[in-house]
Amino acid sequence: MATFTYTPDFGANKKLMPRIKSINFGDGYEQRYNDGLNTNPQTWMLSFSNRTDTEAEAIDDFLAARGGVESFDWTPYNESAGKYVCKEWSKSLDSYNRNTIQATFIQVFEA
Repeated sequence: MATFTYTPDFGANKKLMPRIKSINFGDGYEQRYNDGLNTNPQTWMLSFSNRTDTEAEAIDDFLAARGGVESFDWTPYNESAGKYVCKEWSKSLDSYNRNTIQATFIQVFEA
């Protein structure tokens, strides 16, 4: 399993959206329950700013090699390690030899 070792910029955003199912009854009553075993995956919106062409290309190549399908190990700052996939990222050339990559990492649960 590949490990993503590049450090994102501070200001990364973590989003949690638990997977639940709910049933609405009369008089406004609602029953909610977890949908599955691992119901609260993390989604991280990351930025890698001011990176050289070489580093930006290495990040881009790492993500492209997995193609949004293959998971990789990653440890968010001050969090526990986990398995993630990246289905979406973008790269912009800010100035000579300075690039920014924006990526969204989604936590997955697999053996």
